[in-house]
Amino acid sequence: MNHRPLGNSDLNASVVALGAWVIGGGQPWGADPDDGESIRTIQAAIDLGINLIDTAPAYGWGRSERIVGEAIKGRRDKVIVATKCGLWTDDERGSFFAELDGHRMFRSLRPDTIRIEAERSLKNLGIDCIDLYQTHWPSMPPDHTPIADTMACLLKLRDEGKIRHIGVCNVSREELRENLACGPIVSDQFRYSMLLRQPEEDILPECAAKGVGTLTYMSLEQGLLTGKVGMDREFRPDEFRMNAAWNPWFVPANRRRVLDLLAGWRDLTDKYDCTLAQLVIAWTAAQPGVTHVLAGARTEAQVKDNAQAGNLTIDPDDLARIREDVVALGQPE
Repeated sequence: MNHRPLGNSDLNASVVALGAWVIGGGQPWGADPDDGESIRTIQAAIDLGINLIDTAPAYGWGRSERIVGEAIKGRRDKVIVATKCGLWTDDERGSFFAELDGHRMFRSLRPDTIRIEAERSLKNLGIDCIDLYQTHWPSMPPDHTPIADTMACLLKLRDEGKIRHIGVCNVSREELRENLACGPIVSDQFRYSMLLRQPEEDILPECAAKGVGTLTYMSLEQGLLTGKVGMDREFRPDEFRMNAAWNPWFVPANRRRVLDLLAGWRDLTDKYDCTLAQLVIAWTAAQPGVTHVLAGARTEAQVKDNAQAGNLTIDPDDLARIREDVVALGQPE
């Protein structure tokens, strides 16, 4: 497994990181994961050289954090634990964001809620210090907390030894700049895949220029880019993958186009002796500004497949060919 520095921090993180959203279960995924299998998957990831595990309180309302905490017992020195703050459900502090699994979520980056969340995450994870503490979503009106106030709170948590480094997620270029003006930000996490390349226009070059590490999520587009989600696959109506606004590529007509695209790379998977998932992850990790790719996994087999992408180097001509193909694919209908 190849490793890269995470921004300007002292963290040397695996190029392929484990995203722990799916192991929290709940409505987004349409199925309830087995906690024992999730623990075995996380431990297999560590054994394979994946040392960055990314979770959040909102992933199963603490369930994902607790499972990660259980899985890393006796292995704490082998992992970089990343979690988040900012999606608040205890009361109506913050600004309403969404309702999920019966929980009303509010975007809150108020110092009072951040402190509660940090203590709760430390307990869930069973650790004394969070390696990378990230704001999950930026604050927004009407209950908007200035970035300077949020950063001041996070810097105090760092000084108290409760967190080591600060990261952001889902911010605009201007919000990233404002965060950086208030203190050291080592990473930026955002959605990016070969099917959704808008970050190439602003966030990726900005992070590269400022020395900020990047954690891309949904780079496999919730499994679609593995080639294993066929036309016969059915999903529950309330799953995220059936929300056309969230991921229009799962609409049958668009899914067919993606599957045809992937089928055209059979010679590449033969050439590199790899799976489609490995090819896509390796391509993503090779893009300018991308430093680390988050990949979720339900099973040991899936995490083993993802991990092998961390050793895969694609020739420049083939990187260019893949880009030409995805550009030619165009936008979803």
